[in-house]
Amino acid sequence: MSVFSKRVAQVAAVLSAVALATACSSDDGAAPAPTETTKETTVPISAITTAVVDAGAEPRSRITFAPPAGVAQQVVMTSRSDIHQQIGDQPQQDLSTPELTMPLTAVAAAPTPAVSVDLTLGAMQSPDRRLQDALASSEGSKAGLTVQPNGAISALRITPDPGSTDIARSAIEQAFFQAVYRGVAFPDAEIGVGAVWTMEQQVMSGMVLRQVTTATLRERTGDRLTVDVAIRQAPEAQVWDLPGDSGTLNIDTFVMAGTGTLVIDLGASLPVDGFVTVSGEQTYSDPNSTTRLRQATTNTVRWSGQ
Repeated sequence: MSVFSKRVAQVAAVLSAVALATACSSDDGAAPAPTETTKETTVPISAITTAVVDAGAEPRSRITFAPPAGVAQQVVMTSRSDIHQQIGDQPQQDLSTPELTMPLTAVAAAPTPAVSVDLTLGAMQSPDRRLQDALASSEGSKAGLTVQPNGAISALRITPDPGSTDIARSAIEQAFFQAVYRGVAFPDAEIGVGAVWTMEQQVMSGMVLRQVTTATLRERTGDRLTVDVAIRQAPEAQVWDLPGDSGTLNIDTFVMAGTGTLVIDLGASLPVDGFVTVSGEQTYSDPNSTTRLRQATTNTVRWSGQ
């Protein structure tokens, strides 16, 4: 194996997470370290900037996230990541994360004006036997979100059960990281059915990515809204500084885009239905050799009421 192949193999776990947002970036492009208090890990999520493209039809109103305090919501979140990569002429590697289905109980606190949402994980399921065996010890684990009045998530908290295994913790964390960067934030303006707006956000997944989501308010019945989304991601630089002082890779091509539809109840803490799928291909090369790394990724998050 070449020096490049060895170096890339060492960071394969990071490469496999390129399409997963695992932390936000700060203003200088560095990823802030999560803060830990006892067993809880809190990851700040980068701010979302919204801009109205079309205000939509009358009647219009400003949309505000307002779940009632203390009322439990039952919802199921399912996530899956299909990741295949190839280094040079070597056989293709399957780095996929098995499908994970998580029943969640969400309870919101009183707004301040942000809303703190506490999540309790139920009996999780996966078709992968190894992951399924590991999930039993994570039932009852806690998580949480800080949600702004416009629906933007500004922090993710994860508190695994003390008996949780590494494989279960990793799968749960990746599922939440996908979900928080696939949500909808509403603009600070009055909008109606047919409205179109953009959401721009900086995310980190080993490299700094700029994510732009175009949202369309397709339907509204009272507080129940159906929103179509179209997502695209692009790196902010053409050179990737690998973690652990492992060198750099040129980003030769990077295509990552997707679509979905989310059903949002303004009186519920989490989406009540819908899905978002993001997929694409990336090619990286070592500036000191002709070896290339190719990666194809598809991530899907689904929501359904219990």
